[in-house]
Amino acid sequence: MGAKTGLGTGSVDYQALREREAGLQRMLMVWIVTGLAFMLLPGTFLGVWNLIAIAGEHTAARVDPAWIQAHGHAQIFGWIGTFILGIGFYSLTKMGRIPEFAIARAWVSWALWTLGVALRWATNLWLWQWRWLLPASAVLELCGLLVFLMTVGGHRTGAGRTQQGAVGGQVWMIAVGAGSAGFLASLAANLILTFQAALTGAGPAVSHGVNQRLLVLFTWAFPVVIIWGFSARWLPVFLGLANQRPRALEAALAVNVAGVGAAMAGWWLAAGAAFLAASGLAAVSLRVLGPSVRPPKIIGVHPAFPLFVRIAYVWLLIAAAISVSAALWDRSGGLWGASRHALTVGFMSTMVFAIGQRVLPAFCGMRILYSPRWMGASLWLLAVGCFLRVASEIGAYESYAPFLWPLLPVSAVIEMIAVTVFAGNLLLTLSRTPAHLAGTGSAGWRLTAA
Repeated sequence: MGAKTGLGTGSVDYQALREREAGLQRMLMVWIVTGLAFMLLPGTFLGVWNLIAIAGEHTAARVDPAWIQAHGHAQIFGWIGTFILGIGFYSLTKMGRIPEFAIARAWVSWALWTLGVALRWATNLWLWQWRWLLPASAVLELCGLLVFLMTVGGHRTGAGRTQQGAVGGQVWMIAVGAGSAGFLASLAANLILTFQAALTGAGPAVSHGVNQRLLVLFTWAFPVVIIWGFSARWLPVFLGLANQRPRALEAALAVNVAGVGAAMAGWWLAAGAAFLAASGLAAVSLRVLGPSVRPPKIIGVHPAFPLFVRIAYVWLLIAAAISVSAALWDRSGGLWGASRHALTVGFMSTMVFAIGQRVLPAFCGMRILYSPRWMGASLWLLAVGCFLRVASEIGAYESYAPFLWPLLPVSAVIEMIAVTVFAGNLLLTLSRTPAHLAGTGSAGWRLTAA
């Protein structure tokens, strides 16, 4: 029987609590390792292969769009989506005091989700029985998300309200909730389009015009908004920022919804303007581009951590500004591609590299990050690779500077090295002995930082 304290119904079973926490940590670690696998293999490595082919042909027209979409799906859902689901199961289960079945449901969700994403990637590449397996992958992904939403749906904002004030404590949850709705809308749209492709299409790839709209759902309606929510939750502490402006973040969410609606209608200039306004409002709300008023929390991570969080939000503004330019002047897809890359790599990936290496070691058993230097290297390499990719994609695709074509594969290789270093640092971190067990004779890595 586990150790208890107190009398009667107020007793606490600490052994059960420890076992529950250990179960949550194991669950999260599996989600994270799965996300890293999708990021490296079907995501980044396939993306590098595609870009080398595009640079060699000086056009994307001769590269199978199913391969390009397989890369994008693996990055957005296989990596970012998997991380969000794993962190969501862990953090919301703890905060919401959700019953024990949450851990079992997390494993069910992981199995459905992982099989669905893997099946989508494999089907797009090898086309085997794709008319059946393509919609099956979408069904599995949607079921995995629904299990998550049903499990954490009982979580309420009361904890946040008591800790941070009625408005400030709720706004991050509002953003995460809005992003979760965008997540659901993305997978619902994906399901509809995969069934349509299976019934009438010549292959698993979605047509360019439809895919353009779908990518807006997959980015601006889903991970961007969830990142805003987690930023509102964590950045004031991590970066020592001044008090947030929650009303500005609520306005950002509303304007962003309007931008997504405009994109769905094909009003691209209005959509780009809305995304630019929403990004500016989010940055103003979070005060992320302003100076810190308290010392940032950089113990155990690279000291440039606050700088790269700010760089990520600069990339967010750049991505939105380029989308406005694309609506006005894009001729060959270079401006649209550069905008998406600035958003997915410059903003999303930089935030995951920075925040992920800050919080995931703590969530996974209070481990210490294996190497702050590797963290810094991954962030610097990602920043350089993203800059080269965005600049060369605009110059080469749009024929402003054709001599930049050779830079495209160079940028891809630099980014591939960055994600490999990031993945290696997290995997080695998860292999270490938790800090509270260090020195007790448990096997694991030494706690000296590399």
